Amino acid sequence: MDNLVIAGRTFSSRLIVGTGKYSSHAIMAKAHEASGADMVTVAVRRVNISDRTKESLLDFIDTSKIFLLPNTAGCYTADEAVRTARLGREAGLSNWVKLEVIGDEATLFPDNAALIEATRILVKDGFVVLPYTSDDLVVCRKLADAGAAAVMPLGAPIGSGLGIQNPNNIRIIREFMTIPVIVDAGVGTASDAALAMELGADGVLMNTAIAGAQEPVAMAEAMKLAVRAGRLAYTSGRIPRKAYATASSPVEGMVGR
Repeated sequence: MDNLVIAGRTFSSRLIVGTGKYSSHAIMAKAHEASGADMVTVAVRRVNISDRTKESLLDFIDTSKIFLLPNTAGCYTADEAVRTARLGREAGLSNWVKLEVIGDEATLFPDNAALIEATRILVKDGFVVLPYTSDDLVVCRKLADAGAAAVMPLGAPIGSGLGIQNPNNIRIIREFMTIPVIVDAGVGTASDAALAMELGADGVLMNTAIAGAQEPVAMAEAMKLAVRAGRLAYTSGRIPRKAYATASSPVEGMVGR
């Protein structure tokens, strides 16, 4: 089986999904099941981790089957992101973290300088760090040098549903990275997920595309199939693009020739 491996841990699915924006926790749980994902992101700041007597989205995640990936959503400085990651670990969520350090409130683009700094600190502190970053090879290299276990370049702004805006950037990042590349943010529909995989991405992370769909559970299944199809197409080796037609049936040996 063609599994995703990050920091020595094996995942059967190359689709990673989120836990926000669902109409209910019950719908979220059904969507998770339909997606086939075995890793989901959880925003440390948005989950009830202090009073476990109250209902929490964690009650709707079977952690015997699904690995929790805490994220630092809503953090705007390296210090803030580091504190949030440590809070999640102390609360027993995980020593893994999807690291987000936002640099602009309107676009939610990452602050890459702060991201690199926070990655370096957290790696030294024993975290497995998966940073959300821009689709910039140089930044991805610096994150890898800082000890990131994978890089998560955006396909388009968070929640935009625009699809992958710079396919060649993703292709270049995959070519030069020796750690997994997970396309994170911007996916709107199944074809976007398939394209990410066809470009060589090792996985796709999404939330809004599923949670915001009219039928989240059905969209989750569509994304599962798209990621599988895109990966299979990539590993199968597509035919080269040509400017002119090439006959499917060769003319040599045909009657009358």
